[in-house]
Amino acid sequence: MTFLRKPRSRTAAFLPLSLLFLKILQPGHSHLYSNRYAGDKVIRLIPSTEEEANALKKMCHQLKVDLWQPSSIFHVSKGAVTDVHIPKKGSQVLLAFLQEANIQYKILIEDLQKTLEKASSLRTQRNRRYLSGYNYEVYHSLEEIQNWMHHLNKTHSGLIHVFSIGKSYEGRSLFVLKLGRRSRTYKRAVWIDCGIHAREWIGPAFCQWFVKEALLTYRSDPIMRKMLNHLYFYIMPVFNVDGYHFSWTSDRFWRKTRSRNSRFRCRGVDANRNWKVKWCDEGASMHPCDDTYCGPFPESEPEVKAVATFLRKHRKHIRAYLSFHAYAQMLLYPYSYKYATIPNFSCVESAAYKAVNALRSVYGVQYRYGPASSTLYVSSGSSMDWAYKNGIPYTFAFELRDTGHFGFLLPEMLIKPTCTETMLAVKNITIHLLKECP
Repeated sequence: MTFLRKPRSRTAAFLPLSLLFLKILQPGHSHLYSNRYAGDKVIRLIPSTEEEANALKKMCHQLKVDLWQPSSIFHVSKGAVTDVHIPKKGSQVLLAFLQEANIQYKILIEDLQKTLEKASSLRTQRNRRYLSGYNYEVYHSLEEIQNWMHHLNKTHSGLIHVFSIGKSYEGRSLFVLKLGRRSRTYKRAVWIDCGIHAREWIGPAFCQWFVKEALLTYRSDPIMRKMLNHLYFYIMPVFNVDGYHFSWTSDRFWRKTRSRNSRFRCRGVDANRNWKVKWCDEGASMHPCDDTYCGPFPESEPEVKAVATFLRKHRKHIRAYLSFHAYAQMLLYPYSYKYATIPNFSCVESAAYKAVNALRSVYGVQYRYGPASSTLYVSSGSSMDWAYKNGIPYTFAFELRDTGHFGFLLPEMLIKPTCTETMLAVKNITIHLLKECP
């Protein structure tokens, strides 16, 4: 099943660095992604039979749609929600086909360009009210996030240490923040990464929120104090730095890394299919133009290799691995590549159950939880499975808000509620593992 993305001309609207932490600059409306999404739609489809699902797969392949849910045409199936982003030209063809085939559908976003522009104008208004410091309720460019990390390194050296674990394909530093009270005694650690997939902006926003909350509440909140006294947190706010930067300047819906392939014009590898665990099996593609391309070999991506090397080196004391994605409102644990029960199921299941309940307690938002293969779909070569297989006993992947109304364009006004509830879930998992799991 190939799922080709037509190469489009990339007119990079370069983002100048804002005055440090004063305001965040988006490309102006006139050239916001150079108007490339004008008239594009996001449509939700639910095939009710296998025949409909097969017809839909063929249609999606022919029209070269950008799949939002699931990540690959392979997973389009009877009863499964399928969200597609389709350019203006293809949308008339697709809608006509759906009506004729009598497949249920709903238009989630009528005009993608207008939705992006609306988000951008709201951002400009909001920022004027936050001239005093760093605003955690807006999305930040890579440059701003990295400046923020260095700023914290200087101002909170008692709890924070920033270091680089390597370089990306395009030569950007891969920064990780080590958070926790320094102690001479042996301390266990938790790894947290965000932004493996470039377009999932709420991920990096959460990683920053987590750090802010830790620093703000360390003195006043006994749970946070216990966490930072007993554990180190290694936090990587943007895993896929090249892809994230590209999603700000050229293609808002870019997912993969930005590595080049000698034989194809398509760039990038899915950094969550590039790990050495059942590599390039079910749920991953061997075609470089596909969004779930597994890469030429495991750890081919310098970003994946750097993180894998770091985790291998520190696996004796890293007890938990948490990865943040969007969107679906799910809390997933292994396995992702097969339908099977992990050996420490009861402890992991109980941590997930409590975390989801804690999350729901704030705004009533429902998360589904369970093994990734049966809760979401089967996918091979994922970071979560790899971490588990490499001796990290508690590995989880969050699919943050929402369930598709905004999809990857979660508005900034939802950053705070999303991060607030997720924070409770993460604290819950951490405390559960400290207290109840050996």
